[in-house]
Amino acid sequence: MAYLEFKNVTVQYPVYNSRSMSLRNQLVRISTGGRIESEAGHISIVTALKGVSFTLNDGDAVALVGHNGAGKSTMLRTMAGVYTPIAGQVVRTGRVATVLELGAGMDPELSGYENIVRMGMLMGMSMREIRGRTQEIEDFTQLGNFLQLPVRTYSSGMSTRLMFAVATSTQPDILLVDEIFGMGDAEFQAKAKQRMESLIKSVGIFVFASHNNDLIKAYCNRFFRLEHGVVHEISRVDID
Repeated sequence: MAYLEFKNVTVQYPVYNSRSMSLRNQLVRISTGGRIESEAGHISIVTALKGVSFTLNDGDAVALVGHNGAGKSTMLRTMAGVYTPIAGQVVRTGRVATVLELGAGMDPELSGYENIVRMGMLMGMSMREIRGRTQEIEDFTQLGNFLQLPVRTYSSGMSTRLMFAVATSTQPDILLVDEIFGMGDAEFQAKAKQRMESLIKSVGIFVFASHNNDLIKAYCNRFFRLEHGVVHEISRVDID
């Protein structure tokens, strides 16, 4: 069973080299989407999420909407356990998989095969699981013998294929996805979309941060709008 709950969650982080009387501070506020709560010297404390509460259960497919920097990525990372709240509690039941920053944990000096193992372990997979899925990952990437070479020799498209294949190789209970459908060439986008749709149907809870309203309405049945660290649940008709 999948379950995810935020209990009055607040997330803050420091932004360095920012002065209160400078234009840079205004840019920090705009780009992070959070609230600058306090300042000391060259450090500003940004509240990215403030007192957020909600409950997700099996069957919930949630869209996170809002302007760039509204806090969508922070929300996903807090759901995943990457960010720790300074207040409140996050309760999770079930295995979590993320498609956030593709390539998190990838080492360009290692081969493609070695990175499959590295990224798989960072995602919580056992060596047995990784070995069992390597052939499927290899087939999806269509990289062939390039998987034996260091990733630093790959083109950006080749790296994307490998990163996406590993990130979507698990069978989670909770799937957290940042906007990724515009990556790669047209052929790969079609394969990636088909793979994602199959994965979405298999999970208990799906959370998707996106600016694509057509995809949001196609995949989601609940909608959260983020603005300056505050979250409001809205209806489908409120999606612009």
